[in-house]
Amino acid sequence: MFRKIHEDHTEPVKLRHRIRNKLEVAVFFGLCCLGISGCSRRANAEIRQVPDEAPAQSAGNNDSGQMAEIVRFDDELDGYRPAKENYNFYFTYKVDHPWWDAVAIGIEDAAKQYEEKGITIDYEYLAPDAASAQDQIQRLSDASMRDFDVIGVDVADVDIVTPVINELIKDGRKVMTFSSSDAAKEDGCDRIAYVGNTHNYEDGSDLTEALCEKLGYKGKVAVLVGTKGAPCHEDRALGVQNVIAKYQNMKIVEIEYDDDSVEKSYRLAQKILADHPDLDGFICCNMSNPVGTARAVIETGREEEISIVGMDHDQEALEYLRDGIIYALGVQDCYSIGFDTVQVAVKIADGHLPGDVYPEKTEEITKIIYQDSAQAMLQTLYGETD
Repeated sequence: MFRKIHEDHTEPVKLRHRIRNKLEVAVFFGLCCLGISGCSRRANAEIRQVPDEAPAQSAGNNDSGQMAEIVRFDDELDGYRPAKENYNFYFTYKVDHPWWDAVAIGIEDAAKQYEEKGITIDYEYLAPDAASAQDQIQRLSDASMRDFDVIGVDVADVDIVTPVINELIKDGRKVMTFSSSDAAKEDGCDRIAYVGNTHNYEDGSDLTEALCEKLGYKGKVAVLVGTKGAPCHEDRALGVQNVIAKYQNMKIVEIEYDDDSVEKSYRLAQKILADHPDLDGFICCNMSNPVGTARAVIETGREEEISIVGMDHDQEALEYLRDGIIYALGVQDCYSIGFDTVQVAVKIADGHLPGDVYPEKTEEITKIIYQDSAQAMLQTLYGETD
């Protein structure tokens, strides 16, 4: 058997229960057949992008007949044969948030599939209620004193956490990074491997290009970043700034950090809207701030004036996308991040270094989706049928 410990919860809160509802709805309507056993999920979030020409022309065209299934669930273990029958992993990430609940589902399903092969995967999956590099350091230190085969970390701050990772490696611990925030070799980090998003800069760039196109390459925008020092958020913000700098009639009027908090992003967006009555758009660099921003825009009645782009699969954000409040979302393959993290951790535990058995960086995908894809995503992830 395997176990997962999720701090202050017996299981990931929102997404897991809603995915269970999604599965029940899907079976009821005969849309798919997925097996559920215990608390595992047989799923693969392979995100398929709507056509590149989607932005201005087809957003909102739900009757085009071109709508494909956006998320399908079928990841399977590769052909690697584990050297042991029992593994014990520790995974810690930036903050307790539904985004990482989706990663957890992939972790669980990989563990379940190993169990079916007679391999026991024990793991702990823990994070604080608020992002903190110092908290992460303490968790890594505590984990290093216990008998884990591999320690995995979604890095809260590269500069602060990298020396701790390097010290653990020096002491003989096997440490990998995962999720959306790597501390890479070029950052001076000695971590063994990384599984996750390797293109956060490009994600920020792609979302910004979509917004600039919608605005006719003319307008004032604000940027909500997320957690200061988090590689994924900082890289996306850098991509945003570099794209805006290309267009002389585009201008960033504010850059603010919301600490992955819906409420804080809401308050920041309120202030930005009040301070900049001629604002044209928001670029949101994490999963929380599109929600907070959309709430603030709706409250001010400026839905027709303000264009919002942002990240990921929050249910409320997808509803805003469906309703035309949010223009575009970049959706990451969270499920495969979790699934592949377990596969790589097994190989690291067996003593393999990056090479033929697994790469130093396992790259997962992000796709930009628009209004015409929102309802399919809501149905697939959350069971919303209308």
